[in-house]
Amino acid sequence: MDIAQRYIRLAHAIDAHSEGFVDGYGGPAEWADRTPRDPAALKAEAEALIDEVGGVEDEARRAFLLVQARAMHTMTRRLTGSPLPYAEEARGLYDIAVPVADRAALDAALRDLDAALPGAGTLPERDAALRGRLAVREADLLRVCAPILDELRRRTRERFGLPEGENFRIGLVRDRPWSGYNWPLGDLQSLIEINTDLPVLLPALPDLLAHEGYPGHHTEHATKEARLVREQGWREHSVQLLGAPECVVSEGVAVNALRAVMDEAEVEAWLTGDLAALTGLDPEDLRAFLAAERARRGLGGVSGEAARMLHGEGAGEAEVLDFIRTYAVASEERARQTLRFIRVPNMRSYIFTYSVGGDLVRRYTQQEGRAGFARLLTEPVTPGELRAAVG
Repeated sequence: MDIAQRYIRLAHAIDAHSEGFVDGYGGPAEWADRTPRDPAALKAEAEALIDEVGGVEDEARRAFLLVQARAMHTMTRRLTGSPLPYAEEARGLYDIAVPVADRAALDAALRDLDAALPGAGTLPERDAALRGRLAVREADLLRVCAPILDELRRRTRERFGLPEGENFRIGLVRDRPWSGYNWPLGDLQSLIEINTDLPVLLPALPDLLAHEGYPGHHTEHATKEARLVREQGWREHSVQLLGAPECVVSEGVAVNALRAVMDEAEVEAWLTGDLAALTGLDPEDLRAFLAAERARRGLGGVSGEAARMLHGEGAGEAEVLDFIRTYAVASEERARQTLRFIRVPNMRSYIFTYSVGGDLVRRYTQQEGRAGFARLLTEPVTPGELRAAVG
């Protein structure tokens, strides 16, 4: 049995105990055996896989498989009931340290947001009023998404290339803990889903669709399938794992996807021009929202800090909700949606892949430019490699 087959079989065996660990799979069906097996046996198998990875000749392939196999070992430790503190879980699964938010910096960001938001009333009232004016009707969402995806696809093809035959489907869903999701389907295909539990705002759509589609998750998965699986025969890349270091790079790519194909001025011109005309929304409201979003960047770690409070410090639900309401300037409904996300077992430490991965990829691509982003779409780069590259 070659190493890719052992890796994929172990991934599915873990998924039988922790559903969702395998996020997508496009390899041989017979390798996707989810017959439940003893967690202790899976832990021993993960240890054996780590040893076997040391014999892989290609350095990049070996580095990727090693951190992934270590994450599998961490998962099997959790399945066997071994004590696993929250910070150690995040290190073991994602090869990252859990960041601790600077409350003084969060307070300063709140003041900046308060100054940026127009209108009268409290900060939450003004934020809610502006959001209410920028929501896209659910019946119009797919119509509005179509030209956004077309433009993002065109720019991605021009800047980074796309594998022949890649494609996606898009749909609307409800009752999910996330706002959008890309499901890798194999054969260069994806399913993009947008959750409509909460209003979907027009100014959020370009980033959301770049994140899930072009040049984000769909582009990365399809490109790596074409380059690594089909061309090089590294079939371990036919499976995507939700609890492994690859997620840090993948979410980092997705967080920075829109900026890889469009600068801020272009996004603003697009939103306040063609997209405002398409939806009938007021360009001035869109400009006000974008100005507020620039101030809101300092609040980007709020969800992660809420997760650290909940799982790392044992804070109660009421305290965590109050923190989210305050620092995310969130309604009760939005705050509870965030809480729901960070309570999902496979998401409780995943939440940091967005902030930590986003920062690593931003710094790396600032340093390496377009070629750096292209490398992350095509090669198996680890979080440790990115940390070493940016210093």
